[in-house]
Formats: sequence, structure tokens, C-alpha cells
Amino acid sequence: MTEAIDFDFADTAAVAERRDEVVAAVESHAGRIARELALLQGGDYGQEAFNTPRGTWTVKYEGGALQYLRYEGNGGSETYVVSTKRQPDPTELATAMQDYESFVESYNDYVESRSGVLDDVSTDFPEPHETSGVVAERDRIVDRIREVCDEIAVQLHRYDGTDYGTFATTVSGTRWELKRELDRTSYLRVGGEGGVYLLSQYEPPAAPDVRQLVGGFEGFVESYNDYVAELESDLDGISL
Repeated sequence: MTEAIDFDFADTAAVAERRDEVVAAVESHAGRIARELALLQGGDYGQEAFNTPRGTWTVKYEGGALQYLRYEGNGGSETYVVSTKRQPDPTELATAMQDYESFVESYNDYVESRSGVLDDVSTDFPEPHETSGVVAERDRIVDRIREVCDEIAVQLHRYDGTDYGTFATTVSGTRWELKRELDRTSYLRVGGEGGVYLLSQYEPPAAPDVRQLVGGFEGFVESYNDYVAELESDLDGISL
């Protein structure tokens, strides 16, 4: 019969319990620092490193909450004092905690260095100019373009006899395309796929685009007129 082994061994429960108490206290305290950093840096996600004579402390936060507090000693040791992964080794935690007060002082210096940084920033801004005049002129020009294009759509609908159709031409090397639905303009696009919509069902064009392209619209209409003239000439001489 095997004799029972009877050796005493140390109980780690007390050490682990004290370690957990220290970590919980640090997590609560450093969590406040994480929230303050999130407010100061203007975002819910980020990290900041704080140097002390003995090493570097890194605070990382997500959603304004502390994700981890890492201590890197000058000798190269690394301890996650607070982490979502695991609890730190008690001995490493004890070493890091000897420098914790210096970390808090470094954080306070960091905040103090930014205190008053905006004191001399003026909020006496110049008044922004209104765009109403430009918009009104843009709309006047676009409305006139739509009137002309809708008349072209009426004539094309009458001639083609289809519900949908396009008229495309090239003006000074640039493609202009009018698409219609029945006798109304769906869009007038300049420049092919990915080009500028002088007319569309969704939004008006930018004023600079109107300024740049309006000069070519006359050529577009002239090209349409030439197209109609050719249709008429094709029927000349036909007798029944």
C-alpha cells in the first residue's frame, strides 16, 4: 500500500487576494486618468505614454474606458499592471507600484502643460459671406439650360417615338450626353462616365462647374440643330 505523501506547501490565496485588491484600486484610479485623457484628446480611443525616472507608463483607452496600464522599466522589464487578459505577477506588480506615484505626477505635468494653451486663441472670427447670390445666379443659368434641354427632349420624343432615349455629341473634344424619359430631361452629362452632371434628378451642379461648362452648351445645342437639319435633308426629295 502506497504511503500518503504529507508535505506542507504555502497557500497563495492571501498573496493573490492582496494582488487583486491592489490591481482593483489601480484600475479605478487609472480609469479616471483614462477618462480625462479621452476628454482632453477629444476621442474615445487612444493611448498616451508618460515617462518617469524609472521607466515609462502607457495608458490605453477604448470607448473612454481603461484598456490597459503598462509599465516598462528602464531595465527592459514590462508589466501590465491593469489588463483585460490576465492579472500581473505579484512581484512585478510590487516593482511597478514603487513608480506609480511618479506616473501620476507625470500625468499631472502633462495636463498642466496644456492648461491655458487656448487662452490667447481668438474667437472673433470674420463673418462668412453668404452664397445666396451665387446660388441664385447658378439656378437661373441651370433653369435656362433645363428649359432648352426639355424642349430638345420634347422634339426627340416626338421624332423617336420611344419612352427613353439619348442624344450625344462631342463639343470641343468633350462628350455631351442628354438622356430623356418621355419628353423630359433626365440628365445632361458632360465628360462621359464620371463626368459632370449639369442637369440631374438629384442635385444641382456646383457653381464653378456651371461657369466652366456653360460656354460649351451653345455648341451642344448647335450640334443638336445640325442633327435635326440632317434628318430634314434626308427626307428632302422624297416624293410619294
